[in-house]
Formats: sequence, structure tokens, C-alpha cells
Amino acid sequence: MTATTYSLGEINAMPAADFAAALGDVFEHAPWVAERAAADRPYPTVAALHDGLMQAVHGVPGATQLAFVRGHPELGGKLARAGAMTAASRSEQGGVGLDRLDDEEFARFARLNAAYRERFGFPFIICVRHHTRASILAEFGRRLANDPAAELATALTEIGHITRLRLEAKVRD
Repeated sequence: MTATTYSLGEINAMPAADFAAALGDVFEHAPWVAERAAADRPYPTVAALHDGLMQAVHGVPGATQLAFVRGHPELGGKLARAGAMTAASRSEQGGVGLDRLDDEEFARFARLNAAYRERFGFPFIICVRHHTRASILAEFGRRLANDPAAELATALTEIGHITRLRLEAKVRD
């Protein structure tokens, strides 16, 4: 199946509801991000569009940001193994083989996911397209030492990297 792509001009000209529908899946289970960013059009570049979407995320209360982050799947978890994630997450995690972990690797990811969730209250988020399995595991270990506020900021930064790549695949200048 081929993903639908749009020109920036088409995105800027869409009624707000169509804009939100076209971009709603860029942010994991959060079409509200595109809904909020629609009002700030037109965007002169795809980079500016992404900045507007991220401003929508940063412009909501902390509790809403936390709920948004909690809506992301764990890396290499049961959902990845079952293929029960959004198409974008399946593709991204599958690209580094997180959907095909052997039992030992699966157990390691499960332990790290549990430790991370226990410490921070949300899943570990990283732009897997910028990493290998080994570097993801190293980042798990490094980031477990962060304080909760720093780690929430890091998770939002990583979401920015993830969504930038998703948006660039969907909208062209």
C-alpha cells in the first residue's frame, strides 16, 4: 500500500478538518496535535509545519503531555511482537528488528521497559530510525539515570525526531 503524500500548498489550503485528518497519524494516537496546529497556517516550509505541530504539543498542560507520551508503544514489547501497533510504529520498530527479537532479547527489552516505566511512568521513546538495537539498549541504560523532568523532555525531543521523519514522508515542500 502506498502512503498518501501531499504538497505543502495542498496541506495549507485544506479545510481545518481535512488538515487534521491528513496529518493526524503523524503523532501517535494524538490527532489533537494536528487539530491545534491547523489554526496557525499557512506554514512556509515543512520544517515550519513540524515546528507548529511541536508547538501544539508543548503548548498543552503537563498532564496532557504526559498522557500523550504514555500513548506510545514500548520498544520490542508484546505489541511489537504481535504487530498490534500503528502502521508507522510497526514499520519503524520492524526496521531494526524489534518485532523479531529472540526470547533472550525479548526478555532483556521487557526488563528494561519495566524498569523504565517504573522509574518514569511512561514508555521509553527513541527515534529507532536513528539507532541500531545495540545503541537503543545503550540509550535505555544511559537514560534510566535521568531525572523525571529531564527524561520527559528527552521523550518529547525524541517524538520530535520521529514525527519529523513521518511528516517528511507525507508532505513535500
